[in-house]
Amino acid sequence: MTRRDAPVSPPVVLTIAGSDSGGGAGIQADLKTIEAGGGFGTTAITSVTAQNTTGVERTHVLPTGEIDAQCDAVLSDFDVAAVKTGMLATADVVELVTDRVRETAAPAVVDPVMVAASGDRLLASEAESAYEDLIAEATIVTPNADEAAVLTGIDPADESEAREAGERLVETGADAALVKGGHIAGGDSADVVDVLVTSDSVETFRHPRVDTDATHGSGCTLSSAVATRLAHGDDVESAVAAGVDLLARAVRYNLDVGEGPGAVHHAVELRDRAARDDTAEAVEGVVRAFVDRNIGPLVPEVGTNVAGATPYAERPGETAAVEGRVTRTRSGVEPTRGVRFGASTHVARLLLAAREHDPDLRFAANLRYDDAVASALADLNGPVAEFDPADDRADSVEWGVETAFDAVDGTPAAVVDRGSYGNEPIAFVLARTPDALVDRTLATLDAVEVADE
Repeated sequence: MTRRDAPVSPPVVLTIAGSDSGGGAGIQADLKTIEAGGGFGTTAITSVTAQNTTGVERTHVLPTGEIDAQCDAVLSDFDVAAVKTGMLATADVVELVTDRVRETAAPAVVDPVMVAASGDRLLASEAESAYEDLIAEATIVTPNADEAAVLTGIDPADESEAREAGERLVETGADAALVKGGHIAGGDSADVVDVLVTSDSVETFRHPRVDTDATHGSGCTLSSAVATRLAHGDDVESAVAAGVDLLARAVRYNLDVGEGPGAVHHAVELRDRAARDDTAEAVEGVVRAFVDRNIGPLVPEVGTNVAGATPYAERPGETAAVEGRVTRTRSGVEPTRGVRFGASTHVARLLLAAREHDPDLRFAANLRYDDAVASALADLNGPVAEFDPADDRADSVEWGVETAFDAVDGTPAAVVDRGSYGNEPIAFVLARTPDALVDRTLATLDAVEVADE
């Protein structure tokens, strides 16, 4: 029997930008990001570059007639829901693209690409002034600090100056300006601060700075993500918020490819969502193993929970856990309810804090802690770290985990919370795989049961 087709209609995004042979930036980054965001990417290539993670070796700008023909081919056939511009290279190309954006009703994201992450210049100096007219047609313009300085004459070194540069760009005609803070070292250098300015509001997006040089393609990825969200119908503020969140994760879980600094992970959120079912099933498997073996002697008064983080988890809602707890019953142990994402707060937060030190950690379970358990944990393959929440400096689970990790060499097999008045001491077993979590927990149980005989 012939099967009936079932077509889908994703929003179409047109990216007008340069090609990156290294695959991390430019058209290649745009298409990956658009696809991962649920859009359909179309292109008009402005230039061909010979580049990799170490730098740009050669650049060839296509004739404006060829660029225009590509725009014609796309716009005459597709219902383009958003346009995104990247590397335009010369004044002639900027002017051509300005005309095309002006003729298109779709929202336009202008990423004024001037210099590659490697430091290689990607825009002729005489083309800088041509950007004024293109910015005037933009729904949003997304310069980094260096680009904002060229476009506005304001070299933003802090949040206040980034706001001033954004206001200047909106005065130029853009509906909104996002001044990206990755190059700004002022203020709290532990944070990256992105400032979104519109004609009637200023919004600040703040996230921890990631200690890495692997930021190749970051600007292209962010602007493409914003364009894709606009194509889906989001307003500018929501589109930017989603794009900034994606980029923060894409930089942390960057792609270690090439001899130079790697590229950002364009599809990181798509990969993370795809892992949710497997992660939940893994947690369910750990719970079944605990029930089958009856880990009752290890269950604390508050009950045991099992948490499993997706490979790129950043928030408790991206960890699967037992809704409720695994508790002792007359016949053994049983979970009070099933497994769902966001079900755990404390164990999930501790696991995420541990992943700041070892991102390969994926699973954790909390157990009771006493002398017998302490002795059993000492025999595990890995150190045992601890923290005392009664310490005057203790202000969070994150602080406790950092203190514990700093006190040992390598990744601990377990982290112990010594407890405080009204709170029982707890041992948190950590593992990279569900099997390892089960093995460590059951080895602890075996040792406790032998000690009790």
